[in-house]
Amino acid sequence: MFRGATKVTLDDKGRMVMPTRYREQIIERAQGKLVVTVDRDQCLLIYPLPEWEEIERKLMSLPTLHPQARRLQRLMVGHATDLELDGHGRFLVPPELREFASLGRHAMLIGQGNRFELWDEARWVERRDAWLRAEETVTDLPSELESLSL
Repeated sequence: MFRGATKVTLDDKGRMVMPTRYREQIIERAQGKLVVTVDRDQCLLIYPLPEWEEIERKLMSLPTLHPQARRLQRLMVGHATDLELDGHGRFLVPPELREFASLGRHAMLIGQGNRFELWDEARWVERRDAWLRAEETVTDLPSELESLSL
């Protein structure tokens, strides 16, 4: 179970060190293998490989004639990239995904149970503060997707 918000840095090559408190779980559950993909909130989602495989199966079982389901498949599966922790606990975030999430040197790794979200630190602070000020949450998911847990 991944939880908590951790400040992280990306080096000039786009490598990030996975915080020590998560490494053992990732090695135990996924042999150090991760999958990173895009999220509609302009952050990146990082899954241990077995968790991603389950999500991918769910995504690919959605009806492809539904435009929103197809769009979600194209975005999430189409941008999914395999990663592996190196001997120092680092992984390389691909340049096109760093660009998508506007990731600079300073980032936030947010534990979300079975996955992480990786945010540009400034964007995270801005969004978090806006969510805290919001009085109600609005969702625009069609009923077919409401039961889908990503």
